[in-house]
Amino acid sequence: MASSASISRPRFRCFDPTNSYPATPDHPRYFSSAVSPSSSSSSSSSSPRENGFGDTMAISNNSEPKIVTGEGGYVLEDVPHLVDYIPDLPTYPNPLQNNPSYSVVKQYFVNADDTVAQKIVVHKDSPRGTHFRRSGPRQKVYFESDEVHACIVTCGGLCPGLNTVIRELVCGLTHMYHVKRILGIEGGYRGFYARNTVPITPKVVNDIHKRGGTILGTSRGGHDTSKIVDSIQDRGINQVYVIGGDGTQRGAAVIFEEIRRRGLKVAVAGIPKTIDNDIPVIDKSFGFDSAVEEAQRAINAAHVEAESVENGIGVVKLMGRYSGFIAMYATLASRDVDCCLIPESPFYLEGPGGLYEYIEKRLKEDGHIVIVVAEGAGEVLLSESLLKDEQDASGNKLLQDVGLWLSQNIKDYFSKQRKMNITLKYIDPTYMIRAIPGNASDNVYCTLLAHSAIHGAMAGYTGFTVGPVNGRHAYIPFCRVTERQNKVVITDRMWARLLSSTNQPSFLDPKMVAKKVAETKKEDTEAEAQLI
Repeated sequence: MASSASISRPRFRCFDPTNSYPATPDHPRYFSSAVSPSSSSSSSSSSPRENGFGDTMAISNNSEPKIVTGEGGYVLEDVPHLVDYIPDLPTYPNPLQNNPSYSVVKQYFVNADDTVAQKIVVHKDSPRGTHFRRSGPRQKVYFESDEVHACIVTCGGLCPGLNTVIRELVCGLTHMYHVKRILGIEGGYRGFYARNTVPITPKVVNDIHKRGGTILGTSRGGHDTSKIVDSIQDRGINQVYVIGGDGTQRGAAVIFEEIRRRGLKVAVAGIPKTIDNDIPVIDKSFGFDSAVEEAQRAINAAHVEAESVENGIGVVKLMGRYSGFIAMYATLASRDVDCCLIPESPFYLEGPGGLYEYIEKRLKEDGHIVIVVAEGAGEVLLSESLLKDEQDASGNKLLQDVGLWLSQNIKDYFSKQRKMNITLKYIDPTYMIRAIPGNASDNVYCTLLAHSAIHGAMAGYTGFTVGPVNGRHAYIPFCRVTERQNKVVITDRMWARLLSSTNQPSFLDPKMVAKKVAETKKEDTEAEAQLI
């Protein structure tokens, strides 16, 4: 086993909202709304644990994150383990040690002390900061192969790569750990108690990665925790793999808490999915690369249409309810886009520095313009009559079609106010992008995610989600990926690169522009007075 940097006497302590963090003053405090485990949960574990911190561990009686601290401001946000509430669980040798595919791999098993830093750029005197447990196979596992009865469920909207994750979960469990019982839960969470299940084998999933969507079906809502856990218990399921976005991961966290409350030997592993790339902590979500690549087709079509006519305007609406990553990266990749509008960067239409002025400038200089707008951009500009306080089954606010609204406003402005003849083409490839299969990059990524989840569940970890952090896959507590949404930081260099690429204005608020103009005039007046 390869050596790793030692951690001097790491200390474990349960999260207490009344505690401070003297050793790590900048460490954020996380609160979980999930159901707390019963008082019957064990307060300590005498079982050997393959995690490098078993000797100093004390088990929490609540659902708050487990924090391990070390010297130099080191903080490990650990994930739950089955021995936290089921003491004296036996361990078994990992079947991979006899697997011919891996027997030639030097140092295949992950060092027990390996962790992944959340922040990779630090100053020489700054604390080591927050870390997460590194994913990968352990030398000891907490499930025998014949004992495992796994299930897989997909929830929420479609996303490129869903079928690839399903395939690799099935093939990984079968070929790496010799698991023979794998169940597919059809139709999302409600499939647990609606008894919509189907046995899955490698033969069944052999070529599903070539198709879009999910062979298990999906849905929003339908989360009845008691019924779901009852079904898991009745069917004898002991590994649950949940594929879905932040809402789905929140549901998985609640399921885990109920399982822990009942004291069941069931590992719950989440695989984060969102085409918008708005899940925090991880580098990116699967399907994002495929979405950006497919968006190029729509942008290219808009560009061809716009430059083929006089005063041509191409408007492309891309996904991004609250995060504009697809729009931003598609714009940077395309180089044909003249203006990108995202939810994080407010814009306005009329007046100096507004969108209309910029469009007119581009039309006069180039004869055409291509605009990319994320679906959540400009919501504050929609009239009150268009805004509706409605939600879908997952609790997401139903947004109006900002692309159609923007297109109509542009047409009205230039035809009625500016008396200009324009030709505007509006393209909305939303569902075309969601329904495609994953590209090569995402297929590789989905394989790594699936294998990381399998290794974690077999090693007894539970209540976690998987994902790359600074290029290394890690096990992340559910609370960290559901506490907020990842958004484009418009003060970051990536947004500056986009502004430089498109040459679009930053669309500052008109009041700020007016204030700046007034200040400039005042300074000029005072300067002139001094000269006189």
